[in-house]
Amino acid sequence: MESGTLRELLQQLDALRQKFFSLQPLPNKVLAKLQEHESVEWTHHSTALEGNTLTLRETQIVLEGFTIGNKTLREHLEVVDHKEAINFLESCKKEVLTEHLIRQIHSLVLKRSLPNQAGKYRTGQVFITGSRHVPPPGIEVPARMQELVREFNSKSFTHSVCRATWLHWKIVWIHPFTDGNGRTARLMMNFSLMQDGYPPAIIEKEQRSKYLNALELAEEGDLSELAVLIGVALKKNLERYISAAEQ
Repeated sequence: MESGTLRELLQQLDALRQKFFSLQPLPNKVLAKLQEHESVEWTHHSTALEGNTLTLRETQIVLEGFTIGNKTLREHLEVVDHKEAINFLESCKKEVLTEHLIRQIHSLVLKRSLPNQAGKYRTGQVFITGSRHVPPPGIEVPARMQELVREFNSKSFTHSVCRATWLHWKIVWIHPFTDGNGRTARLMMNFSLMQDGYPPAIIEKEQRSKYLNALELAEEGDLSELAVLIGVALKKNLERYISAAEQ
């Protein structure tokens, strides 16, 4: 997985992680403010990557309990669901990865917007618009997900970012659900990073084209571009935490 660019980035992340750990524990007020800001950004960008048209400010307003004119009910429900999934992820980030956990996260991602599909593996064939990848048949999904969990919990990875990248890609590759796969994959990617003491990596909507290209390269067996994209996003958030702690 590691290219020269990725190796350099991982070294930078190691140094930042060490600095971040040296500043622990962060004051409660600082941490709460960071996490509040982060959850709005994370929710906005992850839902926007899937087509949600709420702006960052509108996302914040919806999460405060208000509605936005000329926006669909589903767009409102998607951001509320995603924020709830983040809250749950925070509470279970030290748990061992299981199929049940992934399905719990997915059930929250679709809790209000598509409740009939929440937490349920697909049973039919699906196709991903704009992608050459054809996910495995629905009948294979349970076995594929069992294999994913086994590999994640036993496989040796060279770096936390590589592990998180692999988990993200594998969920997208299997595409275990009818809808909500991308949001679930990014949440589980951050579950992996948070397990290792990192803050979340937020892939921004402006990176959508680069992100989709990286996923296509991953389909061909090259996960390095996806790892770089995730690493750069992680570096940005890690630097924000360090800056806030130092101030």
